[in-house]
Amino acid sequence: MTDHSIIIRPFDKVTDTDTLVEIWLRASLKAHAFLGPQRLRAQQHLIRATYLPMARTSVACLGTVPIGFISLLDEHIGGLFVAPDMHRHGIGRRLIAQAKQQHKRLSLDVYSANTQAMRFYRALGFQESARHPHDAQGLPFETATLHWQA
Repeated sequence: MTDHSIIIRPFDKVTDTDTLVEIWLRASLKAHAFLGPQRLRAQQHLIRATYLPMARTSVACLGTVPIGFISLLDEHIGGLFVAPDMHRHGIGRRLIAQAKQQHKRLSLDVYSANTQAMRFYRALGFQESARHPHDAQGLPFETATLHWQA
């Protein structure tokens, strides 16, 4: 796979929703295993019904096949997910680079236990600004808020 074989395009609600929800679930089961599969499967409906529709989402594709996505709420990265079999191919970096081209500042929240994601974002210039003992659903999973500025 070459860098040129990946295209990034806008989200299409009709054709992309099912695939992106599946990418979200597979990536979350790997990166957020500490949350448990039942909790993650229960959250699928929120991704489909709430988070994807309210965000500005860009989809990374290999040819015509979606393999990852980034969802932005203004300057906040609501989610960055890449199909697990496509990790370590620069797809997440490409999606972040596109977001950085569109914004002078970005922020995100990440589970502190997701050490791979913490390293990834720090390598891309994000700096931690806060820690929170609970996640957005009020569950006792520590999160970190990270910021990047041009």
